Amino acid sequence: MMTASRPVKKTQKSFADLPPIRVRREPPTVNEAVAAAQDLADDVEQQVEIAAGLIGLPADEVRPHVLAAKKAKPERAPERILTHASPSRAPRTVVVERRTRPTVVIERRTRPLAPPR
Repeated sequence: MMTASRPVKKTQKSFADLPPIRVRREPPTVNEAVAAAQDLADDVEQQVEIAAGLIGLPADEVRPHVLAAKKAKPERAPERILTHASPSRAPRTVVVERRTRPTVVIERRTRPLAPPR
């Protein structure tokens, strides 16, 4: 008696068989830390503390970079656009605010990280 053969699935490798994922641990650059601090806080002193904590440098070394970045990034006033008014309505004001934020890159992992050694 002949039986129909079913397709056999290949067994996947277990995570134990795979080599551990190596993760590079690099502190952010000064510019990256200052940009992150500016997005997180409005106060300059708080920005200095955040950037110093991210980089691992003393606050006195980071402060000139934060102050220079503050001057280089001027605050833009919102643009106002007035529409034509009809006799029965007052003119409407539309406020346009532009915000530029760095793009966020999310890495997808296909297997769990190896435990730290």
